[in-house]
Order: sequence, then C-alpha cells, then structure tokens
Amino acid sequence: MFCFQCEQTAFGTGCEKVGTCGKSPETAALQDLLIDLSAGISRYAHGARALGAATDDADSFVIDALFTTVTNVNFDADSVEALIRQGGAVLDATRAAYLRAGGKAGAIAEPSADTRASRLTLITAGEALGIQARKSKLGDDVVGLQELMVYGVKGVAAYARHARVLGKNDPEVVSYIHEALAFLANPAPTVPDLLGMNMRCGEATLKVMALLDAANTGAYGTPVPTPVLMGHKAGKAILVSGHDLKDLQLLLEQTAGKGINIYTHGEMLPAHGYPELKKHPHLVGHYGGAWQDQLKEFAEFPGAILMTTNCLIPPKQGYKERVFTAGVVEGSGLVHIQNHDYSPVIAAALKAEGFKSDSAVKTHTVGFHHGAVLGVAEAVVGAVKQGAIKRFVLIGGCDAGTPGRDYYTKLGEAVPKDWAVLTLGCGKFRLLNTDFGTIGGLPRLLDMGQCNDAFSAIKVAGALAEVFGCGVNDLPLSLVLSWYEQKAVSVLLALLHLGIKNIRIGPSLPAFVTPAALKVLVEMFNVMPIGTVEGDIAAMAKAA
Repeated sequence: MFCFQCEQTAFGTGCEKVGTCGKSPETAALQDLLIDLSAGISRYAHGARALGAATDDADSFVIDALFTTVTNVNFDADSVEALIRQGGAVLDATRAAYLRAGGKAGAIAEPSADTRASRLTLITAGEALGIQARKSKLGDDVVGLQELMVYGVKGVAAYARHARVLGKNDPEVVSYIHEALAFLANPAPTVPDLLGMNMRCGEATLKVMALLDAANTGAYGTPVPTPVLMGHKAGKAILVSGHDLKDLQLLLEQTAGKGINIYTHGEMLPAHGYPELKKHPHLVGHYGGAWQDQLKEFAEFPGAILMTTNCLIPPKQGYKERVFTAGVVEGSGLVHIQNHDYSPVIAAALKAEGFKSDSAVKTHTVGFHHGAVLGVAEAVVGAVKQGAIKRFVLIGGCDAGTPGRDYYTKLGEAVPKDWAVLTLGCGKFRLLNTDFGTIGGLPRLLDMGQCNDAFSAIKVAGALAEVFGCGVNDLPLSLVLSWYEQKAVSVLLALLHLGIKNIRIGPSLPAFVTPAALKVLVEMFNVMPIGTVEGDIAAMAKAA
C-alpha cells in the first residue's frame, strides 16, 4: 500500500505497511479501487448530465464512496468491498442513462476492474491503481497535483453528504465532483490544467460550505453565543462525536425524559449554539479536549458511552463495548446504528454507571457564527478604528496527535493582547485552556464553529474588507491553519480560490505537495509552513 492523504502519514512521506490511522493494506487497495470505480461512474454521469439526463443514483453513490475513503471514516474491508459491488450496479445504470440520452457507445473509459470478481482479484486490481504506480507513469509533480485535487474533492463530498442528510443538495457541486473525477482519465494531464481544476475545487468548496451552512441554520436556527460546560455532571451519559447535527437532534429526541445527559465531543461542540438543539435541557455540556487527550479521558471514565456520527475510533483502542457508530461508518466489530434507532446506545447508557460526580465548573463560549459576528459588526469595526483591536489572527483547523501541535497553543498564548483571535474546527481545543479575556468590549477569542464554518470566517472577512474599502489581503488579518485530513485540503483550496495570501500551514506541509508544486503555491499565494512562534508573530506584526 501507499497512502499520504493525511498529515499523520508515516515519516512525513507515506504509509507503506499499514496506515497510521489503522487502515490495513487490504482496505487501502479496496479504497483505491473504489475511487477508480467512482471516477468511472462520474465519467458516465458527467457525459449524461451534459446530455440532460438525471444521475441521482450516481450522485449519491459517488458522494458516499468518496466520504468512505476520508481518513478515519471506514477501516472495514468488508463494507468497502460491499460498496464496490453496489457500485457495479450504479455504473451499469449510469452507463445506460448516458446511452439513452444519446451518448456514443465506447466513447468513455471503463473502470479498471469487474466489480463481480473475487475479493482477491479486486484487491490486486486496487494495488495496481496505487499512487506509486501512477508516479512511474506521470511523475511526482503531476500525481501530487492529482492527489491534491482528489483530496479536495473528498472534502467537498464530505460536506455535501452532511448537507444531504438535512435535505440540501446543490447540482453545481455534484456536477463539479463528477467533472473532477472524470478529469482523472486524462492520460497526459498538464500542470496548468491540474492547477485550474484545483482552483475550481476551491470554488466548489465555497458553494458546498454555503449549502451546509444554510442546511444547519435552516434546521436548527442561527447560532448564538452560548457558554458551554466543559466537563460533566453526575449521572448517566452519552457522548456524541462527529459532525452530523441530525444524529444529535434525533438522539436528543429519543433520550428525552430518560434520565440520560447528552454531551458533545470533538467537532460536535458548536451544536450548543444552535437554538433548536440547545432547547433540550439534557444537552448539558461538552466532554473531551485536544485530540490526543480525548481517548485518554474517555478511558478514565468507563461509565460513559460514546456515539460517533462519522468518525471511527479504531478497534485497537479496546473500547468496542462502549462505542457505537452512526452515519456511513461500519464494521470493525463496533455496533452500527441502523435507521437512526438509537435504542442500543440508550440501553447501554442506562446500564452503565455514568459519571459518579460533577467535574469542576469551566465554560467555553461557542456560537460566533457569521450571523452573530456580523450582528455586532459595528462594535468590531469601532474597536479596530479606535485601535483596541490591532489585528485578527485565525488559529484553527484540524487537530491530531502528531508532535508539534503544541505550537498552536503557544501561539495563542503569545499573540499580543490587542489582537483578536478567531478559531474553528477541532484545532480550537489547543486554545481552550488559555484565558483570552475581552477586547474592545467583545470576547477576545471568538469560536466560529466546525471546520466547515470556515465559511463564517470568510463571510466575516469579506464584510470587514467591504467596510474598510479594501481587499481581504489588505486587512489586518493573519491565517494560521492546522491540517489533518481531506476536508482541510478543500478549505485551503477555497481560500486560494478567493486569492487569499500569506497562509501559514502546519504542523507539516502535505507530503503530496512536491517541491515544484509548493514553488507554484508560494509564487502565487505565498503559502508557507509555520515557523517558530516568536518568528511568526513578528512577521505577522510586520505585515500589519
């Protein structure tokens, strides 16, 4: 196997024996084949859509297939194989739709493998499609840009799936996904064409983040600043991790009156700011800090039950009896929730002892959605004009367990007191042990939400630029991002599509970005790796 799609990839170059995430070589090969199959379906779907034919089944399948291959979503080879076999029927139906619409037989390249073949044959076919095999044909730079696009598309698909759960779809987003995957069939892609497709991925990311924002606020209201207990109360407990607010909503409804306290965990923290979710009195707080601490904390409190909505704790952690999964996550011996029936989770929580006592009281305020921040835009602008706020720094993104992520904590502690700090994504947990106080009559730390709420930060930046009559790059704004998986790649491409420059990325640069590709990104956007805390603050202050 060879995989370097996440920041935690082995030795900073690529996982070759087993994934750092826990992914086996067998699963890796099947996932590579699933991507190839999805690209084949997308080629027919792209052609069929151009001829006016509907491709609903292909749209749904490709989004789910891409999401399945995102880091930590699915480690189970059996379920990936089942999805490949399901994809064979989708391929046949999409091909038929293309031909019925007037498409030319034989004009579109077929996927590499027969989905009806034996499992061993499928694995062998997947191995032949790996990154290293393509590098020998196309070279490192081309393959690196292909992978940048594919990972960005995976992020777009993940956000599209979250929105679809709430009944929101955008045909332009799925159309780009099909076109981008179809583009992979180009036997001799050029660097300019690949850069163009990557920038268009950024455009699609903006659209899908706006779609998801509308889906979330349409279902649950516009978030409002809300203090959240960062700890626990005595009593039965279920912790809900992941991104899908719909799962949390349904669990809250099904546990009403049962004497079980519900806690968010990980990226679910921003849920407390949504009016339609916070109205449930048994949604009592958030549990779990930075990524590397969460499983340790969970192990120390065996009375708590964890339900993940789309992120799988590897079975090697040994928590099978206390972890339930929802969404598309399957396999690995964990209990998979079917049809949003959370009775197995509820039964386990009632059986477990729960938390025996209250934790120390500590709160963190969430809910600084663009709707809330722009609602006090006059105060923000006034604080800038009066000199109370000298600069904004966005410190956020993904979190993970790799060394070097304490940089973000140290940066937050060291930024000048007249700088306001924005944060989003699970990278925020690196900052929550620091008391940032207030600035210009406002909280100095503004938690803007999940990783997809980068859309809120973009909206606020655009509004401030309009007020001050300048471009976003001329604002006193610095972006320092942490990345881990593919949604972070799509967010980065969205920022580059907008022409935003001087972005710092860490704790390490993506292994799939070759020196030549990095040179282009530096020349066009001045993308740079994080350095030392002191040096980076000095450079940001000088840019002011």
